[in-house]
Amino acid sequence: MRHKINSKKIYYFLLSGLLLLTACDNKELSFSASEVRQITENWKMQSSEKITAENEASISRNEYSTDEWLEAVVPGTVLGGLATHGVIEDPYFGKNMQGVDRQKFKSPWWYRTVFNLNADDLEKSISLRFNGINYRADLWLNGQKVAGKNEFAGTYRMFTFNVNDYVKEGQNTLALKIWQHADGEYSIGFVDWNPLPRDRNMGIFRDVFLEINEGVKIRSPFVWSRVNTETLNDADLFVQAEVENTTEKTMEGILRADFELGVVEKEVVIEPGETVSCRFTPEEFSELSVTDVKLWWPNGMGDPNLYPMQVEFISGGKILDRVKSRYGIREIDSYLDENKNRAFTINGKFVLIKGGGWVDDLLLQDTRESIEAQLKYIRHMNLNAIRCEGFWGKDQTLYDLCDEYGILVMIGWSCHWEWDEYLLKPTHEKYGGAVSDEDINLLADYWKDQMLWLRNHPGIFVWMLGSDKLPAPKLERKYIELFEKYDPSRPYITSAGGAGTEDNNIVAEVPLVSDISGPTGMKMLGPYAYTPPVYWFTDTQLGGGYGFNTETCPGPSIMPLASLKKMLPEESLWPIDTTYWEYHTGRNAFKTLSRFREALKERYGKSNSVEEFAFKSQVSNYELMRPMFEAFIAHKPKSTGLIQWMLNSAWPELYWQLYDTYLQPNGSFYAVRKACNPIHAIYRYGFDDIYLTNEDLQDAENVTVKIRAFDIHSKEIFSDLWTGDIATNTSKFIYKLPEIDGRTSVWFLNLRVFDENNNEVDNSIYWLSQEPDILDYEAAKKLEWPYYTPPKEYADFTALDRLPTVEMEYDYNFESDGETGKVTLHVNNPNDAIAFFVFFDLINPVTEEPVLPIFWSDNYISLVPEEERTFTATFEMKDSNGEKPLLKIKAWNVEPVVLE
Repeated sequence: MRHKINSKKIYYFLLSGLLLLTACDNKELSFSASEVRQITENWKMQSSEKITAENEASISRNEYSTDEWLEAVVPGTVLGGLATHGVIEDPYFGKNMQGVDRQKFKSPWWYRTVFNLNADDLEKSISLRFNGINYRADLWLNGQKVAGKNEFAGTYRMFTFNVNDYVKEGQNTLALKIWQHADGEYSIGFVDWNPLPRDRNMGIFRDVFLEINEGVKIRSPFVWSRVNTETLNDADLFVQAEVENTTEKTMEGILRADFELGVVEKEVVIEPGETVSCRFTPEEFSELSVTDVKLWWPNGMGDPNLYPMQVEFISGGKILDRVKSRYGIREIDSYLDENKNRAFTINGKFVLIKGGGWVDDLLLQDTRESIEAQLKYIRHMNLNAIRCEGFWGKDQTLYDLCDEYGILVMIGWSCHWEWDEYLLKPTHEKYGGAVSDEDINLLADYWKDQMLWLRNHPGIFVWMLGSDKLPAPKLERKYIELFEKYDPSRPYITSAGGAGTEDNNIVAEVPLVSDISGPTGMKMLGPYAYTPPVYWFTDTQLGGGYGFNTETCPGPSIMPLASLKKMLPEESLWPIDTTYWEYHTGRNAFKTLSRFREALKERYGKSNSVEEFAFKSQVSNYELMRPMFEAFIAHKPKSTGLIQWMLNSAWPELYWQLYDTYLQPNGSFYAVRKACNPIHAIYRYGFDDIYLTNEDLQDAENVTVKIRAFDIHSKEIFSDLWTGDIATNTSKFIYKLPEIDGRTSVWFLNLRVFDENNNEVDNSIYWLSQEPDILDYEAAKKLEWPYYTPPKEYADFTALDRLPTVEMEYDYNFESDGETGKVTLHVNNPNDAIAFFVFFDLINPVTEEPVLPIFWSDNYISLVPEEERTFTATFEMKDSNGEKPLLKIKAWNVEPVVLE
C-alpha cells in the first residue's frame, strides 16, 4: 500500500504508524459494540388540549400514565396515526377529509415512548438522533428538558442530541411536544396535487435512533467515480465519510474503507465536538484506480450493479464504529446541447430521461411493500427515472430500491416554497420565498443534511435547487460551497423551469436565468390538461416533443371502475356528482374534470353509466398518453427528457397518474409500457409517417416492420414491409404512409416489428380519425400560464360503436410456487372483425377484489382479424388461499366473460 505523506507534526506521523500497525490485522481487533437502535415501537400521542399534567416535565417521567392516550405511528404523522388506528373515518374516502377539524392540530401534540439501557450502555456515549420532525418540538427525557422548540425546529434538519446527562439504567421515558409549521415556514408540501392534510403533516415523520458508541460516529459514507468511458471497464473511485466526535477529548484513530475492490485507510485526528470530512482519492491511494468493474446502469441501459462497502473507525485496538452500505460505479454528466436543451449522459452514453413525478402518500403511510411494488411498476413500464419534487421518504427505502432497480432520481426542493398561496407569505417573483438571510441560512442547512443523507445513492443523478423559480444568488453560492465540500460528483440545476422564459416571450415575467450558472436548459411549459396526440409531435413552442420537459401530461387520468367504487360513495358515481369527483382532482386551476369530460364526450360519444364512462376513460387514457412518450422517444436527441406529471398519487384521485393509490394500473400505464418498448415502431400524428426506435442495448440488424391498415369494417386496406437496421440508442424515420384509399371516418394502423430471426418484438395498434384534432395555439399564447392548449375541433371516434360484437377463444392457465402466481392466457380472435381494447382483470376469489399489484406482459390490447397472441401476468399470492384467480375480460366490442 502506497501513501502520500502530507507535511504534519512528527507526533501525528509517529501516531499514524502505530495505529496502522494496530489496524493491519482485523483478527486482532475487538468491536466496541457500537449500536444504532431504532425507536419505532410503543409510541403514543395526545393533543396538549387533553393533557392535564401538573407540569410538562412529569410527562416524560416513567410513572406518568398514558392509558388515555392514542396509539401513534412513528415514523408518521398525527393524522396518519389517527387514520391507521381508526380514530377517524377513512380520510381518503369521499369527502371524509373535510370532516377532520383543522383546529385540533393548531395546538401542539405530545409524542411519548420508553426505551431501556443497561449498565454497559451508560459507560458509552449515548445520543438521540432525529432524522425528521415536522415542524418544531420541545424534547424531554426523564423529566428534564433536552432541547427547546426554537433550536429543535425545521422539517429537513437532522438533529443529534447527546443525552448521557439525562439517561439512566433501566427504563427511560422520551417525550416530544410538537407544533405544526406556521404560515411562511418551510415544510413538507403537496402543492396542487391534492388537498392539504388537515394536520399539515405534523409529527415525527422520519426515523428516531439511539446511537450508542465510544464517542465516534461515522456518517454518510460516500463513493463516487470517474469512469473510463472508452473501455467502460475501468474507473477511479473517490471515498468520503464524515466522522463525528461527540466526546470532550481528542479522538485519534484510523479510518478504514473496504469497498470490496480494495481497502484504503488513513489516520484521523478529531477534536472534541468536531466533525471531520475525510476523503480518499486515487492520487493518494492507487487502490482506488480499479479495473474489470461492473458499472451501474439505469433501467434499459444495463444492470444496476452495486458493491458492498464497510467503513470503520479504529483506535486503541478496537473498532469504535462500523457502517455498512452499498455503492454503484457510474458517472453522470450534463450539458446544454446545440439547441440549449439540457441533456445527460451516464458512463459517457446519452440517456433519454423517461420518468414520472413521484409523491409520497398524503399521510406518509408508505411501506416498503408499497414502495417496492411501485418501483417494479416503474421498471415494468420501461421507464428509467422519477422526479421527486421534494425530499420524499420516511427513510431511505425509496432510494435504496431505486439503486437496486436502476431508476434514476432527480431530486430537490418543491415549488410550494416559491409561491405566496402555498408558502403563505410574500415571495420574490424570481427567487421564491427564501430571500432573507435567515431563510437562506435555513435552506442551506436543510440542503446540507439532505445531501449528506442521500449522496451515496447512485440513482440520484441531479440535484434540483428549485422547481418553478431560482435560488437567490446568495443561496446558490451556499449550495455550490456545499457541493464542493460534500458532493462534487453530480450536476446541479437551478430550476425545473427555464426554456421559453429567457426572453420574457412566453410564460414568465422574469427570466429563469441564473446570474451564476446561466440558463437551466429545462422547460416547464405544460400542458397539464386534456391534450390530443397530434400536439406532442407538432408543437415546437411549448410542451411538445423536444428538449427536457420536467413536468407535463395530457390531463386527468380516470381510475378503472373498481377503484372509483373504493374511493367514492355509490350514490355519487352516476350521474357524476362533481362535488365528490372534483374533490379528488387537484387544487386551483386543476379542480375540474370539465375539459376531459367534454373531450371524452365529443371524441368517443356520450356515456350512459359510470361503467361506460370509466371504460371509455381508459381508452382515452391510453390514446392520449402513448403519443406523449412516443414523440419524445422518436425525436431524440432533439428531445432529451420527459417527466410525466405525475407517476403516482398521494391519495385516491383522478388526475395525473399512471396507477392509483390502490396500485391499480389504468390505461395510461400500458400505453407507457408500449411506447417505451425497447424496439418500437411509432406512428407520428400530424406527419402520417413512421419512426423506428431502438432503446435496447444492442444494434438491431435485419429488422422488419410490417405495416397494415384496416377500415372501420376491419377490412385490410393497405399493407407493406420495411426492412433495415437500427443502431442502439437511436430513433429514425423509416416510412411515409401514402394516400391510402378506403380510409373510413375511423381507421386502424397496425405496426408489428420482427427481429432477424422473425420473432415478433413489438405489436401496436392505433385508432385514427379522419377528422383531426385542431388546437388553438393563439389562445394558448394569451393564457397567463399555458398549462394546456385549448382545442378548436375534436377528432371523432364515435364510429367505433359500429364495430360488431365478437366472441374470442381463450386458453387460461395458472401456476404458483405458493408466494408468486403466474397466469398464462392464450387469446384467439377467429373473427373477421377487430377485437378492440380488451381489458384483462384478475380477481382474487376470496376477497373478490382485483389482484394488485399486477404485472401483465400487455393489457388493454386489440387483435386484428384472425390474430392470436399469448399474454402472461405475475403477482403475489396474497389473501387467496392459493386459489386460482378469476379472470374477467371486458372490451369495447367483445362479449364479456369470466374465466375460472
